[in-house]
Amino acid sequence: MGTDLNKNTYSSGEMMVAAAAREIKDGEVVFVGMRLPLLGFLLAKHTCAPNAMGIYELGIVRDTAAPEPILTMGDLPNIYGAQWLTDTGDVMGLLQQGQVDVSFIGGAQIDRFGNLNTNYILDNDQVKMRLPGSGGACDLASLSQRHIVIMAHQRRRFVPKVDYITSPGFGDGAGWRRKVGLTRGGPSAVITTLGVFHFDPHTCEMVLHTIHPGVSVDMIQANTGWPLNVSADLHQTPPPTTSERNIIRKFDPKGFWIGT
Repeated sequence: MGTDLNKNTYSSGEMMVAAAAREIKDGEVVFVGMRLPLLGFLLAKHTCAPNAMGIYELGIVRDTAAPEPILTMGDLPNIYGAQWLTDTGDVMGLLQQGQVDVSFIGGAQIDRFGNLNTNYILDNDQVKMRLPGSGGACDLASLSQRHIVIMAHQRRRFVPKVDYITSPGFGDGAGWRRKVGLTRGGPSAVITTLGVFHFDPHTCEMVLHTIHPGVSVDMIQANTGWPLNVSADLHQTPPPTTSERNIIRKFDPKGFWIGT
């Protein structure tokens, strides 16, 4: 994959944005999130999900795409023409009511059941590194109808068991969420720099669904801390089309989020 953003190449960030956009269904209410999800929602609005509704945690709700490039959810083009300008409490209330179809979150660690850690990293049961914590990620993972994880794929991040569950996935497997009182959702996809994972409906384990161009299963296994569960229908992730790249670059012309 290219990192020189000319018309014939694409970055790893653009690959992930395109994959994220394709996970959004038309008409869904999307809790957007920062960084690549900002672009993923904008791309979806221009392609597969023109009727999707975007919710942003600082209190913006909009049913149209921002008209100009944005680097953060609070940039003026994202405020202009919004359906509702409110506060975090109100949009988290929509989440609590079950009105959010899909949310995007990330993490420092993830395990095979999709549990995420953004609290701390342990070394011999001692805290080695403190991380930013939850913010609203635990709420999103607990209360949206489903959530999508976007993160870099490295062995130190894809671990057999997270050091701390900040944002719950499927806990220790099938039935765990309902047992602890989480009656909605769970992770539906994990989009990484190497491929896209979905979850087995029976075991709730992560399953490698597609691999990005130029990536092998062996490469992904080498960067994953547990034996991979590979789909029988494993195929290549469709790269971003010329049209998709043009839309992404329209909203991130300097490659601030997608990389240059």
